[in-house]
Amino acid sequence: MAKIYKYQKITGQHTTHCLVEPDYDLLFGTEERVTELCTIAGDTYVSVPDGIILPEQPEISILEVILSDDLISEIKAASPHVALINERVVELIRERYSVSDEIKMLRTGPTAETSAYNDYVEECRAWGRGEKAKLGL
Repeated sequence: MAKIYKYQKITGQHTTHCLVEPDYDLLFGTEERVTELCTIAGDTYVSVPDGIILPEQPEISILEVILSDDLISEIKAASPHVALINERVVELIRERYSVSDEIKMLRTGPTAETSAYNDYVEECRAWGRGEKAKLGL
């Protein structure tokens, strides 16, 4: 599972010092990358997958974050990556069910059709939860 770190970007007259990422060319056999999740109150949160070791950070200080439920909610609300995962879940549902279909399911009693709908939606939501878990959330 990925770990979440935070740091504050340092902006000088001519440059902004951000997290230095590893040299991915040296990490054979992995497609995983460090992901900047969001910035909250001046702290930038990043997801670092297991197996990725961050290089020395010459200009900034990074801290591993212990996630509380409140902080997870804040990061999820502010992260464009989480928003994209949520959008993809909706797109997956829309591939099979329209908004009208979903409203119909809400007004229909338990049937084989509503059971299939619920199973499919839960499958889509489980995919989304899995993608968020890969980010450490």
